[in-house]
Amino acid sequence: MNSKVSALLEQIDDLEDRLEDEFEKHRTELGFVNKNGGIVFDEKILLEHLGLKTGLLEYVLNLRLMVVLTAPAIYGMIIPFVLIDLTVVIYQAVCFPVYGLEPVRRSDFLVFDRRHLVYLNALEKFNCLYCTYANGVIGFIREVAARTEKYWCPIKHARRLHYVHSQYRHFEDYGDGDAYKRWIDSFKEKPSRTPRS
Repeated sequence: MNSKVSALLEQIDDLEDRLEDEFEKHRTELGFVNKNGGIVFDEKILLEHLGLKTGLLEYVLNLRLMVVLTAPAIYGMIIPFVLIDLTVVIYQAVCFPVYGLEPVRRSDFLVFDRRHLVYLNALEKFNCLYCTYANGVIGFIREVAARTEKYWCPIKHARRLHYVHSQYRHFEDYGDGDAYKRWIDSFKEKPSRTPRS
């Protein structure tokens, strides 16, 4: 990787850290803190949130008919999500030790904290739980796949991708056969490849 690209990646990392600092400031302004693994709201904010809550019956009665009719399609997706989640957990447990890869922590992707929001009714909380699980599983699978790709084929694509995974920046440039050959030679004698950082 050339020095200009390395410098840009460092700037991106710095900007992401600064952005997270701004998010944290905004969280404080919204009146809550993370405390002992839980979310604690100021009492005044909590009362305001309770006033914003839509009752379950009112919420259901105001749903559009087409939304109700599509519910089985969206909720039915839980079956493939659970199956692929289980499959990827097993894959990682079996293959990552062989490849010498650091396992992906599922808990980094499955964060179920929206239940603390008192302005959500039971159905809204259930929907948030469902979306958190579905998107968390997708994120977890993406990271497992990214580390797998980094192990087997760490070559960037010729064209720009709309979104790249966390490991992509460490890949060799498309068309740089010498760099790829050096990478292959660097682990040829080793029993397993170790992730580059």
